[in-house]
Amino acid sequence: MAPNAEKIRQVLMGVELPDGGDPVTAGLVKALWVEAGIVRFVLEADSPESARTLEPVRAECVRAVRAMPGVHDVSVVVTAHANAASQQGASRAQQGGGEAPSLKIGRHPTQQDGPQQVSGVDRIIAVASGKGGVGKSTVATNLAVALARQGRRVGLLDADIYGPSVPRMMGLSGKPDSKDGKTIEPPHAHGVTVMSIGLLVEDDQAVVWRGPMLMGAMQQMLGQVNWGQLDVLIVDLPPGTGDVQLSLAQRTRLSGALVVSTPQDVALLDARKAIDMFRRLGTPVLGLIENMSSFFCPHCGGESHIFGHGGVRADAERLDLPFLGELPLTLDVRLAGDVGVPIAAGEGPEAEAYARLASGLVAGGVA
Repeated sequence: MAPNAEKIRQVLMGVELPDGGDPVTAGLVKALWVEAGIVRFVLEADSPESARTLEPVRAECVRAVRAMPGVHDVSVVVTAHANAASQQGASRAQQGGGEAPSLKIGRHPTQQDGPQQVSGVDRIIAVASGKGGVGKSTVATNLAVALARQGRRVGLLDADIYGPSVPRMMGLSGKPDSKDGKTIEPPHAHGVTVMSIGLLVEDDQAVVWRGPMLMGAMQQMLGQVNWGQLDVLIVDLPPGTGDVQLSLAQRTRLSGALVVSTPQDVALLDARKAIDMFRRLGTPVLGLIENMSSFFCPHCGGESHIFGHGGVRADAERLDLPFLGELPLTLDVRLAGDVGVPIAAGEGPEAEAYARLASGLVAGGVA
């Protein structure tokens, strides 16, 4: 039987701090989350210097909790409060607004109790994939545009921190405004409100962050962006099952997730891992989408199945999940993404495929 938060706190009280006492009594244990044998929490020190001394404590906490019956996975992150001088400097830097927001994206996450609702947003849908290269960002971008064309108030959050591609696909450049230096005013394109880390860094600048900074960036882009009133916020997740996915599922009230895969076996293997992750985190999987299902030759118009065909539908049936449709691979889809006008914003068979996907989600009460 999996342990609860209280039992975990009791075990952590047996871990000794360098100067005596235990992390629970000292108030260091924050954001404790337990579900289906997965345990996550933060050890929050009062300064960066103190945080550096807590690595042995972190390792001992992991060992002690992992030894508990029913625990399958443990993750413990050490964070620290910023000192008073740096907080004052940040406050001064936020005065006056300006063309680009002066708030720092990528700081450590702040403490919160359980999953939070994003102000003004009715539903949040994550678009995920088990591996890269299956067209997840293309699907997320075009789905957002297709939903907007059907009258929905739509936001699109590019949560692929290491490889943000949404600004290019949506035809956006330049940094967003911040009227008060605290809240980002996101840009709009093709009827969609958009936010991405790619709007805050140079095109060729790498984002080199560890897990806590990724979690902090996600928290800021959800909570410090003026999303307005939205029917649905589409979140384009990075590929895989890492920190960003975990942070989003733990800290945000997700309506559910859409899993994108190509039909080939190697992609489906990783898609199943993404599905398993969401099930472990208690996030409903709203359905599966087969991308690059067919290729239509721009010269002869002939149809080919480069990556196979029907594999995602078969997996959906086997896993008892909704199959939401097939999306084609054409030269026009690639060109549209490169020039910043998503294919769903126009007309033609590719746009119609996304329109069908969007209308199905609206009819089902999902979006």
